[in-house]
This record gives sequence, C-alpha cells and structure tokens, in this order.
Amino acid sequence: MAARFCGVFVLLTVSLSGLTASRPAVNQELSNLFNELWRLDVNRMTPGTDYTISVQGRASFVTQGSHIVQDHASLPLFSNVNETKLMNTTTIVRFTKLLDNYERSSGVAERVTAEELTEINLFLDAVLQTEVMKRAHRYLVSKGKSSSDLRQFKSQLNLIWFHLYHRQRNAGLDSSGFEHVFVGETRSGSEIVGFHNWIQFYLQEKNSHLDYKGYKARDHDLPDQDDHVLNLQFSWHGLVKPVGSAFIGTSPEFEMAIFTVVFLLNTDRSTTVLVNIDQCQMELVVIRHGRSLGTAYPKLLSSNSRHLRQHSH
Repeated sequence: MAARFCGVFVLLTVSLSGLTASRPAVNQELSNLFNELWRLDVNRMTPGTDYTISVQGRASFVTQGSHIVQDHASLPLFSNVNETKLMNTTTIVRFTKLLDNYERSSGVAERVTAEELTEINLFLDAVLQTEVMKRAHRYLVSKGKSSSDLRQFKSQLNLIWFHLYHRQRNAGLDSSGFEHVFVGETRSGSEIVGFHNWIQFYLQEKNSHLDYKGYKARDHDLPDQDDHVLNLQFSWHGLVKPVGSAFIGTSPEFEMAIFTVVFLLNTDRSTTVLVNIDQCQMELVVIRHGRSLGTAYPKLLSSNSRHLRQHSH
C-alpha cells in the first residue's frame, strides 16, 4: 500500500464537528509549492518501514483543563521507530538537541546559554542546507518576502522561530515559536498548549512522560498506520490534551518551511490557508506574535483523496 501523507497529528483544541464550516478556496499556488517540498523531503520517515504506529481506539470527549480521561489505547502510539535512521539525519539530530532547552511551564522566564545559542545556529545551518528549505527560500525571494542573502534569511528564520517573547502576562521572556510548536508548553498548571511535533511526541512517550489515549476522527475518516496526519488525545506530565494534531514522519525542515512561507506571505495576526498535500486536504493555521510566530499547526479536513472523489461526483 502506498504511504499516505495524511499524518498531520496537529495538537490543537478544536471541535471536529466544526470542520464542515465554510472554508476558503484551495490555494493552488501553495498546494503546488508544498507538494514540491513534500517530494523534496528526503528526510521524511516512511510508515511501516521507518516507524510503525498503533492508532487503537477512538478517544472520548474531554473538556479543556480536565485531568480525568478514559484511556482507549493500552499501547503506545509508536510501536517502533528506526532510531538508527532518526539519529543519522543531521537536521533531526540537531533538532533533538534543542528539545531540552526550554522551561515547560509558560510564565517561567527562559534562560538561554551560550551552548544553547550554538545549538540553534547549528540547527538552522543544517536546515538551510536542505533542498526543502532552499526551495522555500527561492520562493520567498521571488515574492519579495526574503532576502536572497543566506545570512539575512537565517536571521529572519531565527526571528520567526527562536526570538523570545512574553506569552503569559506579568512574566519574563517565557516562550518562542519553536518552543510552542515543536516542544510544547503548559499553562497555569492545568492545560497543554502547543506541542505539534511527532518526534517530540515519540521521545516523550518513550521516556514515559506522555501517554497516548486514542485517536479523534469522524466516523467516515478513520485513521490507519499509513497516515501521515493524525488527530489524537494524550496526557503529558499529568495534564491532558483533549484533541491534538500534527504531521507524522515529516522532517523538521519541511514543517518549518511550510509554516514560514504562510507566516511571511501574510501580515494578519491569524492566517488560515486551505491546501492539498499528497492525498490530504488541510487548513494550515498560523498565528503571529508580533514579528515572531505564536503558533502554527495543520488541521486535517480529509484524507485518502476523499476531497477529490467528492468533487468528481
């Protein structure tokens, strides 16, 4: 069976019943670009070969802030991951070094060491060497949104993803786009915010800090182990994420590239674009925090090319 890209396990708190609300038209230009980036993503992991997931049971409804949840998945989500490949991929190795650099709780000021700054620089250098980010850069230059100078583009990425800002009032510089999207945060000791990355999910699950509770899906769009996008429910350090969603198996550079493009093409505080990537249709949501990223995630609308079949009727 051909691997499908429907692996967006974006960690968002949304009502799945609201996915049928009025939507913008498909952005064909970005769909074409993102499918090109998808094909260029040589560091993407292949389901069934590089990793295996077990979606198990459908998760029950849980209100935001609740700590009580019924477990519909007795096993971990990731039953197997090829760590040899994972840890021999330069961008992923440098990405994982960043994951322990942050305070989990928003409201607690971040303290960035010289070593951590070096790790950020090395990660960005690796990302900029990938064909995925090179193509995204050329596109942004063509739109007048980025400088063709690589050093200036690197500084732009650093500002978008790693600039520290206040996420919680009356707190120090406690957050960044990278921390929120890729690492995850907790708020007021009662809820999980952000946390949209499959590698962080796998590593936290492996170390028994995270417990997968089951998938979230509509009756006619059930997930399977080949999906590259997944809506799910989980607990992390005792707190519960009622509905999460994110790409699964994709490289850090792919996710950074698509969200950077959406961020730079728009100046509104909140932007949603509708795109078709591989066999999935999804909304990409990007929320700004000044000149930096507040959050970014995909919202899966249909998988298995269902949106194409619907239009053919």
